[in-house]
Amino acid sequence: MLLREIKNIYHLELDTIYPKEEVDSLFSLALSHYLKFDRFILALHPNLVISKEEEQPLFEVLAALKQHVPIQYILGETLFMEIPIKVGAGVLIPRPETEDLVRWILEDIPEDAKFTCLDVGTGSGAIAIALKKHRPKLDMHALDISKRAIEISQENAMIHKMEIHLLEYDILGENPLDLPLDIVVSNPPYVRELEQDSMAPNVLDHEPPEALFVSDDDPLVYYEAILKLCADNLAKGGFVYFEINEALGEEMTALLKKYSYSDIQLKKDIFEKPRMIKGRKS
Repeated sequence: MLLREIKNIYHLELDTIYPKEEVDSLFSLALSHYLKFDRFILALHPNLVISKEEEQPLFEVLAALKQHVPIQYILGETLFMEIPIKVGAGVLIPRPETEDLVRWILEDIPEDAKFTCLDVGTGSGAIAIALKKHRPKLDMHALDISKRAIEISQENAMIHKMEIHLLEYDILGENPLDLPLDIVVSNPPYVRELEQDSMAPNVLDHEPPEALFVSDDDPLVYYEAILKLCADNLAKGGFVYFEINEALGEEMTALLKKYSYSDIQLKKDIFEKPRMIKGRKS
């Protein structure tokens, strides 16, 4: 079958679900993953024919996409800071805006930094692995309440041959964490229940709700828990970096001030939304 005919089928089946540009991207991702084809393959070879065996995974991807399954779960991986990261059901898919949070930290710390850093709610381990890759002397720790997330993180760390100290831990629990820290970073759940109606089905129906949502009554619950942990573990002069709900920048600033943080900065992400904040422990 002509490859361009399969692409046309993708558009016929998916253009009512996804924007046309996204369908092009989804098709390219499938080609790259299963056939190792460059995204320009059709421009260079418009009459390229592929075998039945080569067609099969492309149509399997199409069937899953029609059910709103995220492409990252279908392929079993995604790119984060140009690093291949394995993902799977039960683990949040890393977002491009979270890369901005990592870049911000990298801008702030020197290449030979030997700080101890903790990633709270690590999920796939993307943040911890990206930081360790670019700052190999970091003593990198990561925790998550999900056993599945810890398993995925461990697998990713092993794939990239990185030493990440992983811990299954409930940040809302009462157990102390005896770990002297210089930097704490987190992308915790921050989507309020009232915001669910604006989210796409591929997120709502497939990504773990416990990694996304917080109650409308207490949307900063995870941030406060992390700052309480930092009270005993983060060194004076140490920094916290958070990804936040774009609608709660003022509330997060107030929360950091409540816990005596200074040099507080609110920063916009690639979409010009105020989605990152940092502060220094006084």
